[in-house]
Amino acid sequence: MNVHEVIRRPLVTEKSQIGREEANLATFAVDPKANKHEIRRAVEELFGVRVLAVRTMRQPRKKRRIGRFMGRRAEWKKAIVQLAEGQSIEFFEGI
Repeated sequence: MNVHEVIRRPLVTEKSQIGREEANLATFAVDPKANKHEIRRAVEELFGVRVLAVRTMRQPRKKRRIGRFMGRRAEWKKAIVQLAEGQSIEFFEGI
């Protein structure tokens, strides 16, 4: 799998900001088929940082109603990446 296909977008929430400030964590939405090894390799190659650990979780489908029609949002996968001490990703610095 291509490294650009593995990471879909960074997640910027209050909880991810606290993790970034306190424990040097970065949070991304990733491809549901990607495993921890592919996520680690993609982050290291794209951002030029050293990754210590990768934690993943699947976010479940949620029901959505639009008028009288019921539908579902797609499930997606989230990855929390712990970076080495003293390293950071420049994308998150301006937030």
